[in-house]
Order: sequence, then structure tokens, then C-alpha cells
Amino acid sequence: MALLTDLLNLDLTDSTEKIIAEYIWIGGSGMDLRSKARTLPGPVTDPSKLPKWNYDGSSTGQAPGEDSEVILYPQAIFKDPFRRGNNILVMCDCYTPAGEPIPTNKRNAAAKIFSNPAVAAEEPWYGIEQEYTLLQKDINWPLGWPVGGFPGPQGPYYCSIGAEKSFGRDIVDSHYKACLFAGINISGINGEVMPGQWEFQVGPSIGISAGDQVWVARYILERITEIAGVVVTFDPKPIPGDWNGAGAHTNYSTESMRKDGGFAVIVAAVEKLKLRHKEHIAAYGEGNERRLTGKHETADIHTFSWGVANRGASIRVGRETEQNGKGYFEDRRPASNMDPYVVTAMIADTTLLWKP
Repeated sequence: MALLTDLLNLDLTDSTEKIIAEYIWIGGSGMDLRSKARTLPGPVTDPSKLPKWNYDGSSTGQAPGEDSEVILYPQAIFKDPFRRGNNILVMCDCYTPAGEPIPTNKRNAAAKIFSNPAVAAEEPWYGIEQEYTLLQKDINWPLGWPVGGFPGPQGPYYCSIGAEKSFGRDIVDSHYKACLFAGINISGINGEVMPGQWEFQVGPSIGISAGDQVWVARYILERITEIAGVVVTFDPKPIPGDWNGAGAHTNYSTESMRKDGGFAVIVAAVEKLKLRHKEHIAAYGEGNERRLTGKHETADIHTFSWGVANRGASIRVGRETEQNGKGYFEDRRPASNMDPYVVTAMIADTTLLWKP
């Protein structure tokens, strides 16, 4: 008699050419990921060859009940690390039956910015540092923390090892390998300053692919925590008090910044970001005011600042970039629950298209 795990791990490639495609989309809150699966007649590698699909938008807060159909447009394909074989994950965005992007579709506007010739010519690279916190199911308290109590003060936990300091490494490592299998350009992981908090980095990624890859990496993480019976939160300040918050530091460079003389281009870009500080903060994630306090390696939310090697600034320029006279900078303002489509496109828009 087959066990459930045997059936879950069943390899279909010897018995059928059919594959399973898991269509993924962002729900009405802007942070809730949804997905459903369909059978396709054979392997597909080009998203434009995939059929559009629909779902009940009234059940995701994206359409009224009397006109509930929302259409999924496949945009990016990744290998499925759960079903493996030729099965795929499909990142989609959402449209009305008339072909108009629905209000929660942030990818469509971002794609327009990245397809602008002035932006495409500069080939914007992104590296996104996605922080998150693992919580004990049912009590919503960080993994490894005593129930109803607190661990020792911060200090021993960042990049730590040991059962008394590092909590959830099996989940983190599973996620790391699953992302690599899927084809996501995940570049690293590390334990964070607050116990139970971790980070993964995606990039360098070019243009719209940065958002696709971060969203699918988040999807894979939520699926793994589901299996592990653990909750993942992207709240920017999950525990009040003297504990670090969670951000999504966004590293950015353009062709001009990466060339000789690029440091001057970086400075000019940072000055433009300063002029639009309020607009960026408004788009950089919900609840960010609880995180950007001027403490715990953040700049105050109301004040724009930048500096070389300064982790208490809004924008940090690396020491190596300063020494080389070219490179990239890090926008430290985005919260962990930011929409990567919004943030990456807004940085490109402000630095490359916006005229003060």
C-alpha cells in the first residue's frame, strides 16, 4: 500500500507527458499570495504560450460578486520545487475581462516603466534583501522564543549557530535550495539580529524580473512554512520594543553607475531620491513608521539622509563603491512587506525618468 508521501513524490514523467502548472497571483490585500493548479498537455517554457485563466475575484477582495471574474495573464515561469519533474510555477498578473489591469495589479505599471527606452538602455540591476520572521503557529510568537516570554537581548543571534541562538534553519535552507531549483537568482541567506528573523537575497536581477523573482521566492517560503507548521510574517516590526524590525533593503545600479565615473551618477540619483522622499515612503510598505525610528539600524522616517557605509542612513553607499568610483547604492527604507514591483519601478522612475 502506497504511503501519502509516496504519492506526493510520484514522478509523472514516465507515465504521461502532461504537466501541472501552478498559477500564482497577488490577492486583494497586496500581500496575500494565491494559487491554483491546472493540467497542461506538455512542457512549456514560454509564458506567452500558456493559456490565460480566471478566478473568483469576489473571494479575494478584487471584484464584486455580481461581476466576479478576474483574468490571470501568465508572465513568468519557474520550475516547481514541490512537484518537480516538468511541472512549473507561473507568476501571473490580473486583469478585467476587458483587458484592463485591476487596481491591485502593480506589475502592469512597473512593466511600462521598465520597457521605457530610457530605462531599458540603462539596464537597471536590483538586489533585494528580503527579511522575514518565523512565528510559532496558533500563538503568533517568534520561533524559538519562550511562550509568553522573551529571549536574551539582541547580540548573539545575527548570523549565529547553535540550538539556543538559531531557530528555523531547516526551513531557511529548504527555501534556499528550493529557490535555486526553481531558477530564482537567490544569492544568499543569513540569520538576522532578532532571534527567529531571517533574510534571503534575490539578485542581481534586471528590471521587472526582480519583482517576479521576489514574489515567487515569497510564495515558495510560504509553502515551505505551511509544510513545517510555522507561520511566516513580513510585518516590518513584528515585536515592539528593543528588537530590530524587518526590511527589504533594495540595492540598485544602472549601466552609467557601473561604468567609470559612475559615483557622480549615483550622487545625482540620490539627490533626486531626496526630493521625492515622502512619495517613496508612502509606497514602501504598510506599518513602516513602526520600523523607521532612527534606531535599530534605520533612519527616521521623516528625514532623508545618505552616507558611505552608514547603516543608519536612508541610502547607504558601499565603501567599495566610493573607492572604485562606480558601483551601486542601497535604499534602506523599504519595509519587508513592500511590493517589489512598486519599489523597483519607483526607483527607476525617480532616478531615470523624473525631471525635478
